[in-house]
Amino acid sequence: MAYDEELAERVRAVVADRDDVNEKPMFGGLCLLAHGNMFAGVQSETLMFRVGPDRHEETLSRPHARIMDFSGRPMRGYVYVDPPGFATEAQLREWVELSLAFVDTLPAK
Repeated sequence: MAYDEELAERVRAVVADRDDVNEKPMFGGLCLLAHGNMFAGVQSETLMFRVGPDRHEETLSRPHARIMDFSGRPMRGYVYVDPPGFATEAQLREWVELSLAFVDTLPAK
């Protein structure tokens, strides 16, 4: 599995206070799930966030965010964020919280 372990540790630290988060190898990297729903992923040095279809366009307008097209097709409701977009802990926390806000609206799996 090719992902940045230090980056994964940074994401883990943001969600350390939640007892409903676990991890699963997916998409050639590491995905994090809250109550069974994927909310973030670490692929190499890039992060993936599930923001939901209603906030898709808004999040794409943010610096360093881009379309997630893992399979060659854009995945609406998911975005990639390149390293400058989560360079600070505040930036990373903002992305994680945005993603969790959407996933927390979904039924548990």
